[in-house]
Amino acid sequence: MLGAGAGDADVARRAARLLRWYPRTWRDRYGDEFTELLISDIEERPRSTARTLDIMRGGAFSRLAVAGLCGVPVRESPGVASEVGPARRHVTASLLTLGCSLAVFLWFGAAMWSQLTIGWQWTAAPDSAPVAAFATVAMSVAMPALLAVAVLAALPVIAVVARRLARRQGAGLRWPSAILIAATAVVFFGGRHFGNGWPGTGGHGGIVPGGLAAFEWSTSLSDSSYWVHPGALAGFPAAEVAWMAVSPLALVAAVASGVVVVRRTELSLRILVFETRLAAVACPLMVVLLAGSGCWVATEGQQVDGQPSLFHAGLIDVLGIAVLALALAFSVQAARTASRSLRLARQPA
Repeated sequence: MLGAGAGDADVARRAARLLRWYPRTWRDRYGDEFTELLISDIEERPRSTARTLDIMRGGAFSRLAVAGLCGVPVRESPGVASEVGPARRHVTASLLTLGCSLAVFLWFGAAMWSQLTIGWQWTAAPDSAPVAAFATVAMSVAMPALLAVAVLAALPVIAVVARRLARRQGAGLRWPSAILIAATAVVFFGGRHFGNGWPGTGGHGGIVPGGLAAFEWSTSLSDSSYWVHPGALAGFPAAEVAWMAVSPLALVAAVASGVVVVRRTELSLRILVFETRLAAVACPLMVVLLAGSGCWVATEGQQVDGQPSLFHAGLIDVLGIAVLALALAFSVQAARTASRSLRLARQPA
């Protein structure tokens, strides 16, 4: 009897470990029933690679669905009441995934754009590097437009959160909002301060205003190959190295706290419609920026007389293109899922 009890406990533990492949929301809704099926299957087939692989595949798909990248909305667990339906939650999840992807896209895109704006300041770009000139123009159009879309997306969320906090209805919103404000302030004021060291100062000028070019250079300064060259990095001022380490942490804190704020705000259907339309605008702009940077990197910055010019693209730029392409793929898929789930959310109950 003791052996049988120990065997049952071992089977239950194995089933619990396999269940952890699925996200919490899925486990809360279907976990008990699925665990019973797993226990029965494990008792019949103690060792099954096919079962493990199938659970891994299903768990990965479920996590993508919870992130709003595919699938259908997961219904609430029995006995759990919520004013927001599963379809609206799925739209929100899709938009949050798109927002995080856009943040990554903008950061890496800004690092590449800054190289082109610096090169333009010191080189007659249209004459010596037409591909770099095209890339600079394309990115200089797409980047501000994407930033404008991001600001427009943030405005209704800020208004709702501010109204709830003013009415003292912001339970769970105060701390993440405070972290978001603090992290954004660090990025803004730090970017303004260290932007004074922009290498383009004193050049002949370009199509990008110097203040904007300096700010995007300083905020993306940490995206640099100097990290793998400690000797060269040691030549930087200590304050600048510290900023290179702190700025990405501040950006991550701003994005993470923003995600928490949006999740806890439970946006109205009207705002979700607005945000989904903005998502449809953001994706083509991301394509333009990726196309510009891709043309530049594909030609290796168009070297002059076999020598690297100021527009030379390095290995870190190739890696940047890969990150941009991946972020764009996530954004497009999230935008499609949001649009599909929004149609379900707008249907009469």
